[in-house]
Amino acid sequence: MSLAQELKKVVRGEVLDDAATLDVASRDASLFKVTPQAVVRPLDAADVASLVRYVAVKKQENHKLDLHITPRAAGTDMSGGPLTTSIVLDTVAHLNKLVSLEGEEAVVEPGMFFRDFDKETKKKDLELPSYTASRELNTVGGMVGNNSGGEKNLKYGKTARYVRELEVVLADGQVHSLKKLEGDALAQKLQEPGFEGDLYRQVSLLLSNPAYAKIIEAHKPKVEKNSSGYALWDMGDGKNSLDLARLMVGSQGTLGIVTKIKFGLVHPKPYSSMAVIFVSDLSQLGELVPEVLKYQPDSFESYDDHTFSIAIKYLPELASQMKAGLFSIGLSFLPELWMALTGGVPKLVLLVEFRSDTQQEALSRAQKLAAEVAHNKSRVSVRVAATEQAARKYWAVRRESFNLLRKKIRGKRTAPFIDDFVVPPATLPEFLPKLQALMAEYPQLTYTIAGHVGDGNFHIIPLIDPKDPTISRVIDELSHKVYDLVISYSGSISGEHNDGLIRTPYVEKMFGREMYGLFLEIKKIFDPHDIFNPGKKVGLTYSQALGKLDLPKTPQVLK
Repeated sequence: MSLAQELKKVVRGEVLDDAATLDVASRDASLFKVTPQAVVRPLDAADVASLVRYVAVKKQENHKLDLHITPRAAGTDMSGGPLTTSIVLDTVAHLNKLVSLEGEEAVVEPGMFFRDFDKETKKKDLELPSYTASRELNTVGGMVGNNSGGEKNLKYGKTARYVRELEVVLADGQVHSLKKLEGDALAQKLQEPGFEGDLYRQVSLLLSNPAYAKIIEAHKPKVEKNSSGYALWDMGDGKNSLDLARLMVGSQGTLGIVTKIKFGLVHPKPYSSMAVIFVSDLSQLGELVPEVLKYQPDSFESYDDHTFSIAIKYLPELASQMKAGLFSIGLSFLPELWMALTGGVPKLVLLVEFRSDTQQEALSRAQKLAAEVAHNKSRVSVRVAATEQAARKYWAVRRESFNLLRKKIRGKRTAPFIDDFVVPPATLPEFLPKLQALMAEYPQLTYTIAGHVGDGNFHIIPLIDPKDPTISRVIDELSHKVYDLVISYSGSISGEHNDGLIRTPYVEKMFGREMYGLFLEIKKIFDPHDIFNPGKKVGLTYSQALGKLDLPKTPQVLK
């Protein structure tokens, strides 16, 4: 009897193992291909619990079985997080409902697309502000699994800030509610019998151990934005407070399966203006970044000269993406074209957005920043986009340029493998030239650099020739070089895209052996039989990851 046939006796939802379904589930937006044995579409949390109990029993009988569960949402993950050789749990098919929307909180199932969730919250003038560039494609469950962030991160922070409570199926095959507990509530939970009480006690002992607390304090991320590892530094001290929901956020389905999410929401500001700063010398970032940050903008984004050139080259396609006429969009870019012709293409374009309750207030803040920058800096040009409409072209370049590049260059595919690092913003003048020098060693890669400059988070997603027999070696070499550089600047290997298959082999290098040992202990506490998405966050080597790439294999890769 096949695995799919067995699982049909376990769950009420659909169980599929046809070639077409398995092929879709074998890929996400990463460079990997891993084919599962079956795709399960549970009807509800009870179905998920039944599946977990079945797998747990089988694994206890034979721990060597290739049997485990990997949750999957929209498949937009760029790290290989939802890929597995065993069971894919599809949350989109049925676990996709808005359960409630009351006050400034919403309860929602993980498979609901953010675009649909956003439409409902906007009806009440509310928003989940941690949305990503893929906001039209991703689900809220994916945002929780990766602790996603986006263009509003500078002011509003990442998804973890807005998670109030999680309904989760844990390794005992039961549904649990996890949230922050303090004082008497925590003391009572620590006395509670059963699996959940044991879980709290073990995590509490780990966090409150003075030696372990010292390790966590010494090795926690030094940057504001991070999705790598398990967030042991941000879940309380284990004695006075403990937040297991925070631990689940960003855990990429490796500790349990989320079946409901309670979000806190915010009221978005309706009006915006933008100061656009064209930088010709990267060394100026050392003064520019703190100068901008003291004005407390809502967004502080960037894109490089490669991106700028692509936007100008593919202006008709950019106009189509913006749903604007070519003539009008061409006119709007005339100042930038003239600047490029007379002074050269800027090394970096900085987008500094201010949002307010009135247009006048937003414009005033943008104008004050622009005036200060223009007065203090030579070789810097500044423009003010007075309204949201005027800023659309800059946002279009920031959000759409890579999609244009991907669609226009035939025979190439996206290669997200150094796509999400973070360094302290103050180090950017030194860091970026070194990064560009590393990239220049591989002229076969076409790429752009864009990112959240306000918190030092950058995205580089090269285009590669998938038939090139040397590309696996290039990915291996360049990954080590870039991540070594990032770590040397006390950075993070992932700001928002998470570890997955592509970065898990580097987690120990980033955090050190002792902290990595604590991550392994957390995984063991929550998942003693290794049934939840193994090989992500911990437990994957470089050679194992490279072996899953959907690329030609070469003998030069590290073993």
